Amino acid sequence: MSESNQITGRQIAAARALAGIGQADLAASSSVSIPTLRRMEASAGAAAGLPNNVAAVRRALEAAGVIFVAENGEGPGVRLRKPDQSATDSH
Repeated sequence: MSESNQITGRQIAAARALAGIGQADLAASSSVSIPTLRRMEASAGAAAGLPNNVAAVRRALEAAGVIFVAENGEGPGVRLRKPDQSATDSH
């Protein structure tokens, strides 16, 4: 995983909380064990773990609507994608 694509353990934990996903559900949807996910989230810096596992967790969170915000001078972060308006319109 390139340096620019690395996510932090805190981003994973924040993203999971923001999306309202429990550890067990995220672990299952990304095909990693709960202890592996816990280790990732406990990482002070870049998420610890095999690059393919970190990538799987990232993909699962992105599928749940999370956007990972890269370091921009203020620190990395996460936010939720806007809901698809076409899905909520009754026209």
